[in-house]
Amino acid sequence: MMNGLPHLSIGQGPPLVVLLYTPRAADPEGPARWSMTRMLRPFAEHFTVHVVIRPPGLPPATTMAELAAVYAGAIEARFEDPVKVLALSTGGSVALQLAADHPHLVDRLALGGTAATLGPVGRRAQRAYIERARQGRRPSPALAEVVTESVIGRRLLAALLWLSDGGGADHTDAVTMLNAEDGFDLRGRLSDIRAPTLLVQGGEDVVYPVELARQTVEGIPDARLIVYQGRGHSRTFTDKRFARDTLAFLKRG
Repeated sequence: MMNGLPHLSIGQGPPLVVLLYTPRAADPEGPARWSMTRMLRPFAEHFTVHVVIRPPGLPPATTMAELAAVYAGAIEARFEDPVKVLALSTGGSVALQLAADHPHLVDRLALGGTAATLGPVGRRAQRAYIERARQGRRPSPALAEVVTESVIGRRLLAALLWLSDGGGADHTDAVTMLNAEDGFDLRGRLSDIRAPTLLVQGGEDVVYPVELARQTVEGIPDARLIVYQGRGHSRTFTDKRFARDTLAFLKRG
């Protein structure tokens, strides 16, 4: 635990704090853990990677600012100096809020597949997830539309996501996280971010469309945008260029 937050550390070198979304407010296990560590392996060759996860049991009405304050407390308690941060998707929303509200804690900020607010498709999918969970249904099939535009692909993926939820699983913490992002819009606060920032975005990302990514970068005083044309939301992180481009940025300074 890091100041009460679940976390996983791998690698060696200076610290790199990683923020991302996990369905459970706990260290991933099994295939999810394998997939996460595989994605982060290139970073662990240069940094001690600390994957910091939200604590369980947050109040349902928790805002993104309150969530960022929780992460800020953990970072401040663990590290003496500002840290480099790598954040993906919903984790990027947390990281943007963190960098705006607690600029003294963030040295450099590398983001992938995120923006200062959700796009319409991403918002619709996440609200459907929240509603399914509140109805006691397995919620993850609602996210199929943000992964593929193929009707057949969505049906197949929805079935796999339904199985991955497992019967009787508690989705309360996931709903709290996604509900916080539903109310998240930092477009009026981007100038408060002082850390040099890199945002890598897929050209076909429907969760956070490229236009929102451009607005995000334009609002941060020292920020740069890289677009991977033809890449959707999740394929941005699995693109071989992602580790190369973000590492080149993070290793500066």
